[in-house]
Amino acid sequence: MFMNSIKEVDAPELAKWVEEKHPKLRVIDVRGMGEIASGTVSGAEAVPLHILPTKVGEFDREEKLVFVCRSGARSAQACMFLQQHGFENVFNLRGGMIGWVQSGLQPVALG
Repeated sequence: MFMNSIKEVDAPELAKWVEEKHPKLRVIDVRGMGEIASGTVSGAEAVPLHILPTKVGEFDREEKLVFVCRSGARSAQACMFLQQHGFENVFNLRGGMIGWVQSGLQPVALG
């Protein structure tokens, strides 16, 4: 898979999906718990990148999976990994949490 084959969503669009309670949307933060403690996307769940391979069976191919990290690099790796496992409905948050904050959106506490 090539980097340009990763679907991306920008922060305002993801905020809209979350606010509209988009059906079958899962937001997954792949940062470490220490990083996530500084705040994440509303409704996100923590699945640190290093344990993602053990969680693949828990994802539904029908769901829209959006991956989040600090800058968009680790979440892009997560997207590529799932694409290699046959998932098509995966998105990377463009710019990660840095982009989220730069868009004027507030990070929230996990859970």
